[in-house]
Amino acid sequence: MRLRKTATAMALVLMASGLPAWADIEAAKAFLDSEIGDLSTLDRAGQEAELQWFIDAAKPYAGMEIKVVSETIGTHEYESKVLAPAFEAITGIKVTHDLIGEGDVVEKLQTQMQSGENIYDAYINDSDLIGTHWRYQLAR
Repeated sequence: MRLRKTATAMALVLMASGLPAWADIEAAKAFLDSEIGDLSTLDRAGQEAELQWFIDAAKPYAGMEIKVVSETIGTHEYESKVLAPAFEAITGIKVTHDLIGEGDVVEKLQTQMQSGENIYDAYINDSDLIGTHWRYQLAR
């Protein structure tokens, strides 16, 4: 269950879009009510404490905008439509999460590596590309 908690937290960190930048515990509570409920091994106080950590840790980055891309599959659609807006509401960090075809993700990543120009700040790509950034010494 700790893994589920960590995975959810990382997904929240990586995904966000769409809502005005404001960060507070009420947004976190709304997210817990609508998406987590009793799915966590943490009690409600523990869940709220964890999200308060996100609120506090995100303060220096409030108002920041991050651009992310992933292929259009159900998991990523959920991240883009549900987790991303919740993340922005909780942290104040706006992440635009584009959903495109798998081939387009690969093409954009290759273009970015070859040109040195950032198209996206983060890519969610499949295992075919694991290590590619490192092999080309383009990991940042």
